Amino acid sequence: MTEQTRPATTAAGAPADPSAAEKPAASTPAPPEDHLVTTLHSLSLPDGALDYTATTGTVVLKEEPEGEEYGRGAAYAELFSVSYVAQGTDAAERPVVFAFNGGPGASTVWLHLGLLGPRRVDAGDAGAPAAPPHRLLDNHETILKDADLVVVDAMTTGYSRPAPGQKPSRHHGLAEDRDLITAFVIDWLTRHQRWTSPLYLAGESYGTTRASAVAAHLMDRYYVAVAGIALISPVLDFGTIRFHPGNDRPYLHYLPTYAAIAHAHGKHEDRMLQDVVDEAEAFAEQEYPALLAAGLRLAPEQKQEAAARIGGLIGVDPDWVERADLRIEHMAFLAELLRQEGLMTGRIDGRFTAPAGNGNAPQMETDPSIDQLAPAYTATINQYLRGELEFTSDVVYEIMSGRVHPWSYKDFENRSVEVASDLARLLRKSPHTKVLVSHGYHDAATPFHASEHVLAQLAIPREDYSERIRIEYYEAGHMMYCHEPSRLALSQHLSEFVTGTEPDTAA
Repeated sequence: MTEQTRPATTAAGAPADPSAAEKPAASTPAPPEDHLVTTLHSLSLPDGALDYTATTGTVVLKEEPEGEEYGRGAAYAELFSVSYVAQGTDAAERPVVFAFNGGPGASTVWLHLGLLGPRRVDAGDAGAPAAPPHRLLDNHETILKDADLVVVDAMTTGYSRPAPGQKPSRHHGLAEDRDLITAFVIDWLTRHQRWTSPLYLAGESYGTTRASAVAAHLMDRYYVAVAGIALISPVLDFGTIRFHPGNDRPYLHYLPTYAAIAHAHGKHEDRMLQDVVDEAEAFAEQEYPALLAAGLRLAPEQKQEAAARIGGLIGVDPDWVERADLRIEHMAFLAELLRQEGLMTGRIDGRFTAPAGNGNAPQMETDPSIDQLAPAYTATINQYLRGELEFTSDVVYEIMSGRVHPWSYKDFENRSVEVASDLARLLRKSPHTKVLVSHGYHDAATPFHASEHVLAQLAIPREDYSERIRIEYYEAGHMMYCHEPSRLALSQHLSEFVTGTEPDTAA
């Protein structure tokens, strides 16, 4: 209700202050309220019908203001999510998976409609992106078979917005975003009385940074131990992928990905992908570090020999490698690999290509993989939310938003942004938490070798590394689920991870 304050009057009813009659009535804005819609659905699976509810919309999160009376919550955010809950199951024992994408600035439409939800987008794949009209298909491999699913959008993505009077920028940072998503998880478990359900987090890209930070914060702040974390296309230490002067780590870690992308475009004829990757990884770990460390001490003939070796591995002209001082930046590589064919390759997925607008461009000018996949996701999420899930809003659903920038990493001044220490601390504190790591060989956004390196350096016992961390690889890119064999494999791996069943080695 909106309360109005009326001016004081005399006994005759005239205003006590004549000027008060001319003043507009003061009002107190109505507090924000949850905006949720629940619909009932059924998915036909080979072994029978899966009945479920979908609860779609925004929930109001409240905080205890400093200095105020204990327990008096003030609204500070309205987060958008879709919660899928299977019917006819024991909710107390059924796992719950909270999923989010990354960016920062990406909504969770990608994991939602690409991999996890009961409906999935037909987006096509490299070389054959789907043409409009775009459509949704039943997802027979949905994680909903094994666990209830909550897909949530971070602040300023999807329909998530600050509460009236609040600024979105207060949530645009690693620590602030971590706290917001943690608060959402706590709120959801409480609202739905699911505190005893096994809890899983699934993140993609920066969502893996978020998942690691949130899982550690749940344990550190609330003593909530997650059963597992699925890290899809992870980045746990930004120092391994950020190209800055004096930091040679990205050049080493990207090289195996360059080799895999070169293989996808026929630069390694008659060779198996795994053989190419193994050779590139061995070079990146053994010879390459010494070559870069030598710098000006490297003799000209040694540099030429190294450039020839690198050029052969990644499918480019050795002279170009030598001019780059043996250091190949990823955006430059994606512009160079197929330059002679007039094409540039994708960053999110190096199997994708598009014509280059400038044949001499020093870097790729846009990402063909996002350009060719995003329209299908944009069209279907907007139709799906309004049509099948019956949710409407007067704001734009932000698929990808640049409005989250600048993104704050204030806690990491003068050091690399990383959450590997968070993940390691969580694993030391919570002995039952397990981790599933999923890498795409052709992912030039979060290269698999960087992730391998960070995971191998976690401050945990060796047996925990081998027994509690499962690492899988797929012949696709960052969003490996756009590649049908990889989607099926990843769905199977997630199912095994959540249900605790042994890996299906035959599959």
